[in-house]
Amino acid sequence: MADFDPGAGSAGARTLRLILGDQLDPQHSWFRAVDPEVVYVLMEVRQETDYVLHHAQKILAIFAAMRDFSRQLRAAGHRVCHVALDDPDNRQSLTANLEQLALRYRVASVQWQCADEWRVQQQLRAWATHQAFATEEVDSEHFLTSRSAVAAHFGARGRWLMESFYRDMRRRHRVLLDDRGMPQGGRWNYDLDNRQPWRGTPAAPADWRPRHDHAQLWAMLQRCGVASFGDPAETALRWPLNRREALDCLEAFVSRALPDFGRYEDAMSSRSERLFHSLLSFALNLKMLRPLEVVRRAEAAYLQGHAPLAAVEGFVRQILGWREYIRGVYWARMPHYAGYNALGHALPLPRWFWTGEVGMRCLQLAITQSLRTAHAHHIQRLMVIGNFALLAGVDPQALHRWYLGIYIDAFEWVELPNTLGMSQWADGGLVATKPYVSSAAYLQRMSDSCSGCRYDPKRKVGDDACPFNSLYWDFFARHAGHFEQQPRLRMVYRQLERLRGPVLDGLRQQARTIRLRLETL
Repeated sequence: MADFDPGAGSAGARTLRLILGDQLDPQHSWFRAVDPEVVYVLMEVRQETDYVLHHAQKILAIFAAMRDFSRQLRAAGHRVCHVALDDPDNRQSLTANLEQLALRYRVASVQWQCADEWRVQQQLRAWATHQAFATEEVDSEHFLTSRSAVAAHFGARGRWLMESFYRDMRRRHRVLLDDRGMPQGGRWNYDLDNRQPWRGTPAAPADWRPRHDHAQLWAMLQRCGVASFGDPAETALRWPLNRREALDCLEAFVSRALPDFGRYEDAMSSRSERLFHSLLSFALNLKMLRPLEVVRRAEAAYLQGHAPLAAVEGFVRQILGWREYIRGVYWARMPHYAGYNALGHALPLPRWFWTGEVGMRCLQLAITQSLRTAHAHHIQRLMVIGNFALLAGVDPQALHRWYLGIYIDAFEWVELPNTLGMSQWADGGLVATKPYVSSAAYLQRMSDSCSGCRYDPKRKVGDDACPFNSLYWDFFARHAGHFEQQPRLRMVYRQLERLRGPVLDGLRQQARTIRLRLETL
């Protein structure tokens, strides 16, 4: 098996250490000392390109970052075996390649960092039980909690609330606390202050991310027949490929966007796709950045008077709270979580999820942006695409596979509970206490997408009525058994009761018609 980077050689080694594509952390303790008896292995394999249909930029960026990481390790003096996708000896499987390399290097042990996805962990652990040499799984040293920490925090309580966990994390790491250990500003959560629409001012900052040429890598992927979708970014790949670039992106976000992030974090605009979002999740999820250093940098911006508390708290909550919490949900509930479908939704994804050719302008903007850039921010994912899918009754597993494939920062540990739980309520309310759905009024308030749309956000029935309106009321009518007793939805069901009769009948007929013609919206 040839090396992508020359120099690893075929001389014997004591240990092989596997580095997965989302484990590109040069600060890991593995790399503190150079050991000539250790060979680090990175692999480009069809197992990972093909388990779900991925966005072209996602494959390109991960492979390019892996290659950059191999070069970093080699420059630091480590022995590296980088298995390229087009290597004729590549068996295209993590474990098949490990077995072959273990024989080649005549190793005594194989080590790997804990895989963050259930399927990869199970594959590696099952493979390890059949080997004659020693195997060892070590911590990735990335997350601030163990996999079991969230489940332990809630114990036998039936209802898990992220806010409780988040406050505990703030206390544990002393983030945004005053000298008495109380939250800065007297409040733990400033979410209500962070819901303003953006009308063009202040101006959104220019894209600060680096540019990378990827023509040769893309040609290799095409030559190998790797299937993908979305725009491969014909001009340049705009994602950080190493820690230095990721740190530069962090600094640019803090200085140029964080001060306005909070107010407009839920806003959407056709004039600015990025607005004031950090786009650091790709670097975080590949472990180029560590969560606490990102949190501390944002906290410092507040303490130095550079960014308001509401903006910093909102950003910190996403990382210190939600990111760690959602990982804990994943590991507490897998493997059964992947099959949850509490509402029994089964409609297939319309073809326009793959083309963006849909008449609803909010969906058209969010999906075409996703296809073009491999990214959309959380409100586009939750309150536009996810909102529509849930109201219409789309199969949540099909939507999960689409989200997992299309978004550059999507790895199953974070994407699956966000999609099935937060977005689609398929887990029966474990993650979200109520379904995150809305009629057209929310979208009109938080975006400019209704302007120029073929559908009228004010109308509920008729050919030009916005589908969100009738689908919204039909959803709650169809699923009254699940939701009518929930305290947070009492107002919805009081309104629904007032609509009963010909008005509700008309709305429900309109919704049925829409669900029958999803392909032609």
